[in-house]
Amino acid sequence: MTKFLGPIAGFGVTFSTMFKKANTEFYPEEKTPTAPRYHGRHQLNRYADGLEKCIGCELCAWACPADAIFVEGADNTDEERYSPGERYGRVYQINYLRCIGCGLCIEACPTRALTMTNEYEMADDNRAGLIYEKDRLLAPLESGMVDSPHPMAPGTTAEDYYRGTVTGGAAPASQDEPEADDTAGDRP
Repeated sequence: MTKFLGPIAGFGVTFSTMFKKANTEFYPEEKTPTAPRYHGRHQLNRYADGLEKCIGCELCAWACPADAIFVEGADNTDEERYSPGERYGRVYQINYLRCIGCGLCIEACPTRALTMTNEYEMADDNRAGLIYEKDRLLAPLESGMVDSPHPMAPGTTAEDYYRGTVTGGAAPASQDEPEADDTAGDRP
């Protein structure tokens, strides 16, 4: 009798779960919110006027245990200023085929230029598409920001940027542009 009931007893689990309501997630249509401190896609942040926070120090690349980050720094000039300091990250790449999402790069960044967003949908059918360049990592421009390169806000120093006292606003117009002539409307 036990030879006969043995296989049927094994189906007890199957029969008990067969009539339960299925726990289906409608993922693409209904997204479950992530935790506030979720480690998702990286983002290169900007100051309030649009200058980049990355100073090209390469500490994030050195801290990465998976060697997924490549940074090449360059010097700022008065004509082309990308960050308030002396240097900026000219080349910035994160290889998401290697990234393990540990967040050590975030902790190593001295200017809080690199943070992680809650974005987790990074699947791609092309391996080259998972190597994010600087243009895909930079934070989008908000209202009042001007895309770099542009000069620092008038009357500010690099220390003002690092202290967070610079507010948003457009950079001054370049000297190459002619100023508007107010008397032009009075002429016949």
